[in-house]
Amino acid sequence: MHHPRDPHVLPLPLRDGVGPSCVALPVAGQGSMLDFLAQHLPAVDRAEWLRRIEAGDVVDEHGVRVTAQRPFERGLRLYYYRHLPAEPVIPFDEVVLYQDEHLLVADKPHFLPVTPSGRYLQQTLLVRLKKRLGLPELSPLHRIDRDTAGLVLFSVQRATRGRYQALFRDRTITKHYEAVAPWRQELAFPREHCSRLDESPQFFRMHEVPGEPNTCTRMEVLEVAGGWARYRLSPVTGKRHQLRVHMAALGLPLRHDALYPEVNDAPEGDFSRPLQLLAQTLAFTDPLSGKALQWQSQRSLLALP
Repeated sequence: MHHPRDPHVLPLPLRDGVGPSCVALPVAGQGSMLDFLAQHLPAVDRAEWLRRIEAGDVVDEHGVRVTAQRPFERGLRLYYYRHLPAEPVIPFDEVVLYQDEHLLVADKPHFLPVTPSGRYLQQTLLVRLKKRLGLPELSPLHRIDRDTAGLVLFSVQRATRGRYQALFRDRTITKHYEAVAPWRQELAFPREHCSRLDESPQFFRMHEVPGEPNTCTRMEVLEVAGGWARYRLSPVTGKRHQLRVHMAALGLPLRHDALYPEVNDAPEGDFSRPLQLLAQTLAFTDPLSGKALQWQSQRSLLALP
């Protein structure tokens, strides 16, 4: 039996490219395991929890199947498979640009989330790649928005993951994005925009607040035509929605941005207005081989009007 407290060993295997979810039982509680699951994870109703338990889809950290009558055990971790009954299909495919024993580089389409969240599980870049390539330890080293297309770097194996995570922590990776947004003649480019970003009252959005800057973006103009411009955006930091917020703060909201400056979501299944933001290039020195590595997205944004 695996060591019960080894965080790298899961008592349930991958299923359809997805690992089990985990919940830790609090130090106080009563009743049965089924009572706990139904009360504390109510997004799944009691009848469905019972079905999962009877199917063997809920186990404890020792790999022992949970039964409906098993009493509450404080501090124990339970593992279970997450299910989505009706998941929206993203009708666009990712492309693998590079793969070796340590790294994988994927070129993500617009609209596809990188990792499972909310309504998306199978329709995510991570799960698609795990299923397609049979890589159970695959893990993203960074993330880009669901709405953003372009390059995402993955770690293939846990043993060397920390070496590559350090590149992002130490900001030794060079990332360039391309964006289409309005053109304002009174703004001088190239420029650097630095500000303090924090989560807004709408938890799914970020906004600028007073205080010491914690984000910085370098901005250049590549092309101007018909009131629009193509920009190169180079983030020095990596906060959520940073590029979108910084451009909107300058009065240059990205074309087809459904969140900034105002929320304007397209109806489900409408893929006609992809956000004009592309993670275009990624470059760094490999910490294991010492080689200079660089990739460029094969995707492109809309032509200027």
